[in-house]
Amino acid sequence: MSLLNDFITFEHGNEHDLEHDSEHDLRKKPQFSSPKIYNAKGDLSKRWYVYFSFRNPKTGKLERMKNIYGIANTYKKKEERLAVLSVYRKRLLLLLKKGYNPFEDNKHLLKQSKPSKIQKQQNEVATIPHPIQVQQTPIIQRQDTNINVPNNNAQEVTGTSLEKAFDLSLHLKKNVVGDRTLRDYRAHADKFISWLKEEHPNITTINLVDKAIIMRYLNEVLSRSSARNCNNYRTNLSSLMQTMEDNDIIPANHVKKIKALKTKPERNKTYSHKTQTEIFKYLEKEDPVLLLYIKFISYNFLRPIEVCRLKVKDINVKEGLLQFKSKNNPLEVKRIPNILLKDLPDLSQFNGDMHLFTQDKIGGYWDIDETNKRNHFSARYRKVVKHHFNLDKNYGLYSFRHTFITKLYQSLIKGSTPHEVKSKIMLITGHSTMDALEKYLRSIDAAIPDDYSHLLK
Repeated sequence: MSLLNDFITFEHGNEHDLEHDSEHDLRKKPQFSSPKIYNAKGDLSKRWYVYFSFRNPKTGKLERMKNIYGIANTYKKKEERLAVLSVYRKRLLLLLKKGYNPFEDNKHLLKQSKPSKIQKQQNEVATIPHPIQVQQTPIIQRQDTNINVPNNNAQEVTGTSLEKAFDLSLHLKKNVVGDRTLRDYRAHADKFISWLKEEHPNITTINLVDKAIIMRYLNEVLSRSSARNCNNYRTNLSSLMQTMEDNDIIPANHVKKIKALKTKPERNKTYSHKTQTEIFKYLEKEDPVLLLYIKFISYNFLRPIEVCRLKVKDINVKEGLLQFKSKNNPLEVKRIPNILLKDLPDLSQFNGDMHLFTQDKIGGYWDIDETNKRNHFSARYRKVVKHHFNLDKNYGLYSFRHTFITKLYQSLIKGSTPHEVKSKIMLITGHSTMDALEKYLRSIDAAIPDDYSHLLK
């Protein structure tokens, strides 16, 4: 089907040859359905394509074949998109009449149908309203009706420019991922493009980027950073290039063929009961705002950045509920335990759109990026708490979440089976699956057995 797609979306004038050879015995049972255009009822936000069915030689029934998109969906006007797909439909129909069979090897047929006359290409120019660029297909470049014929020593390959390809992919990601993820995508894409311009100035279109080029880039990232950072680049580039593949900007996503590197996972350690109690007592006088921030992490098991997102209107004191945007859900609702409710100030005095936490008080406007808010509290905790208690890099704000989930597990396990405990904890912590929770509990060593000395006697 990839050969068929290349042939159908290839810009040449072979229609005359195909029409000339399309005479066949009409008495034979139809082997294919007439190709049709799907236009999503005119909705340009959806993908348009040409589709058809072909008779399976084994079952004798017509089966739907792979859709043909080409580059039609890069056009933003209905007329242009329809014009491109009409050309694809016409070429497909003529090729089917000539004997194309998706269940057989058709290379010889496609080679025989390649254009050989410049005049045919000149006639084709008028078929499409604007010049079209096709990825990874040797074509004759043109502007308006001026034809440039490639010589025998080199072939010019046209494709979507690097900037346009990544811009389109980012645009499609805009309504799929969060703002922070989109910024990471943009940053990694810009760095990759800059590197290509510096190291490979001859690569100007996305179809020229192969696995070897990407591998060299990731190795350079690894040489100046870490395996984890290299994996982040790999993940983001793969996501963007997968969108390009899905939208027929490139034939294949080469990044997904590159394996992720093994990393040494780092995690925050849990606090001992003594240290945690001393920290809470110390902050009651030194920084009450930071203490309340930590209690949302400890008692409601929120991640630090999730606490930064909270607004006054997200706290329903009367019903003891809070709603927030979590790691996995755009809107999640949790129970606020009484141990935290009693520490909340009177929130009725604040406007609902105010942020619950600001840099110096509870309730106020703090219009900066949520990542910067999290970084502010991390730096504040390091200055106020870690230096005072001489805590190393293995302890941080996230450690409180680990500490209290461990406490929760060890309290529940005394009178229940492990499965019952995990089922209860899922409702409290917000883990979406049992597997995710079990993996998390293993990572923080929550399931520590009681003393088993008597079993060794």
